[in-house]
Amino acid sequence: MEAVVSVLVALSSICLLNRDITTYAAPAEIGDSQWKLIERSGWCARPPKDRATFAGAAPFIIIHHSYKPGMALSESDCQLAMQQIQDFHMDERHWSDIGYSFAICGDGNVYEGRGANVVAAHAPHYNNRSIGLLLIGDFTEALPPSSMLEVALDFIQFSVDCGFLREDYILYGHRQVRNGTICPGDALYAAIQKWPHWQEDVEDIAYL
Repeated sequence: MEAVVSVLVALSSICLLNRDITTYAAPAEIGDSQWKLIERSGWCARPPKDRATFAGAAPFIIIHHSYKPGMALSESDCQLAMQQIQDFHMDERHWSDIGYSFAICGDGNVYEGRGANVVAAHAPHYNNRSIGLLLIGDFTEALPPSSMLEVALDFIQFSVDCGFLREDYILYGHRQVRNGTICPGDALYAAIQKWPHWQEDVEDIAYL
């Protein structure tokens, strides 16, 4: 698949005073699917308390669902969902930022969380060697809309093409690498087992 990336000329919303207004947002077209990469400024992210990075393409991608907040369909509701998740992670869990690397929302767009090559907080032992990809909604009993699944698969290939993710990456559901969670929900977990590179057996964490 080929990515056609152009510069986004305007923010999609007016940011709150206490949120990050740095911008480098860009829309993207991947194959037959079209989506925008909404960067932190586009959803009015708060600045992180601290930030650590890791080098090279990540060998793992971990799939999550949010459970709460639930499905959001409009761009404004998706921006609000991202803000709510970030506020919960920073204010309640006392993390330095939103836990995930990127998120897919029901408006058909990809939202930047911590971003690529940034140490995240979505899966212990994998945070410095993975992309944590969140699908916003509760997918315990029902699948996300097909459009969300298509964007997720496109974004994974986009991440490979951009060098954020290794070509021989391994894909897991969150429950495979973290005890005590049913994330990414039973319905979504069943679906991702049919995705490229999903692996049932969990690799030794020394895999790089």
